[in-house]
Amino acid sequence: MRKIIRYFVTYPKAVNILILFFVVFGIAGIISLKSSFFPLIDSKFISINATYPGASPEEIEEGVILKIEENLKGIPGVIRVTSTSRENTGSIIIETDDNYEIDAMLFEIKNAVDKVPSFPIALEPVVVTKIEEQQPTVIFSLSGADIDLKSLKNMAKNIEDDLRGIDGISQVTLSGFPNEEIEISINENNLLAYNLSFQEIVNAVSNSNILVSGGNIKTNEEEFLIRANNKNYYANGLQNLVLKKDFKGKIVRLGDVAKISDQFSETPISTFVDYNSAVVISTSSTNSEDLLDSAKIINSYIDEFNSSNQRFKLTALKDYSIALKQRTNLLLENGGIGIFLVLIFLSLFLNIRLAFWVAFSIPISFLGMLIFAGEFDITINLMSLFGMIVVIGILVDDGIVIAENIYRHYEQGKSPADAAIDGTIEVMPAIVSAIMTTIIAFSALIVLDGDVGDFFGEVALIVILTLTVSLVEALIILPAHLSKSKALQTVKSKSKSKKFSFF
Repeated sequence: MRKIIRYFVTYPKAVNILILFFVVFGIAGIISLKSSFFPLIDSKFISINATYPGASPEEIEEGVILKIEENLKGIPGVIRVTSTSRENTGSIIIETDDNYEIDAMLFEIKNAVDKVPSFPIALEPVVVTKIEEQQPTVIFSLSGADIDLKSLKNMAKNIEDDLRGIDGISQVTLSGFPNEEIEISINENNLLAYNLSFQEIVNAVSNSNILVSGGNIKTNEEEFLIRANNKNYYANGLQNLVLKKDFKGKIVRLGDVAKISDQFSETPISTFVDYNSAVVISTSSTNSEDLLDSAKIINSYIDEFNSSNQRFKLTALKDYSIALKQRTNLLLENGGIGIFLVLIFLSLFLNIRLAFWVAFSIPISFLGMLIFAGEFDITINLMSLFGMIVVIGILVDDGIVIAENIYRHYEQGKSPADAAIDGTIEVMPAIVSAIMTTIIAFSALIVLDGDVGDFFGEVALIVILTLTVSLVEALIILPAHLSKSKALQTVKSKSKSKKFSFF
């Protein structure tokens, strides 16, 4: 190690090249880093969703859920299976092992679902998907004075389409209102006039409003899929539904005996902003999207929308980028305070130039860490910024010890180069041991399983990378700078005082 330190002390241009490397690639690293609210976590959940119109929770469980769960048994990599049965729908959430590739697990689970011998005839196609990790970006509301909920929802759908059309925003959800349903209000007098029963209307609607597959037809040249697609999602599509016709050609339609309208369900869900009905619009970022960029685009859209619309108003309820910016400002403030305190106190007890080179280690260590952060999929998030704030207080310790020891050796009469080399070598075992114990302590967070390891592992990586770079800076860059700095002034030789004996 003495030869390495002597080389950089003898050839300071090599140190300048090393610093230039840290600065250039560190800046490039921070530019390339994405931002997110929490650390990026790979998806390990797979969902299975089944829709069975008109079925009770018991029918969903017996006819769908239990059959799928039976086929899921024995699949390697499946940790936990959680199922929920509701009226008309059922869902299964599968947690997979981190050691198994999620896409391979998705393929295996799809195969297991396809192996189910029989499902109820009215069951819609079962959907098997990977649950992508999403992080909230901006939550805002759409409201307006004396505007009905239906108009708000229609406008919210237009806003959703606008946001999805913007590059960098893909996850938009609407909430804060009941589900929509088609209400069929039957007129009893018309029912009697046309000699129809209530059950006949129910059968006509259920038998005609369908979306089912009827198999396929194969020929020598191609294959045809038979599918009945006559499902209506709005009231207008049911107006002309044929209920009855006689041999004279007279046709009775659903609109002749009933009033059909699009209504909200009676579920008591409502949202109010400033005492006005509102629809909540939530935007999320995927692992491939940048939180700060998405939030900036959404806030610009809100400002433009409010400036061009008088009846409707968009109000930001929760902007997650604000917390990220506040944490970044806290990091910068702590870093600035740390550099200031180092400059002040070392200047009082040692030398202003020596204090400058010790404080110089803080930005260099962070820039060096940013070079390698991207290789570990680290993002600018609350946890990584917390790790940077924690490590600020540790960074200058080794630099202060080495700088003070170099100064002490110089005061003993050694040349600046020898003082830099000997002073560094003398305290190097203690410095390396102190940093290694800190690195080992934080390394325990990396090997933790579950969400704790996913979150705090990024804190540990930040601390380990920064301390490793700071060790290089303290043992190589700092001694080279001090040996050439005016902090070490030439000691003027003093005349030895003569001694006189008095007898």
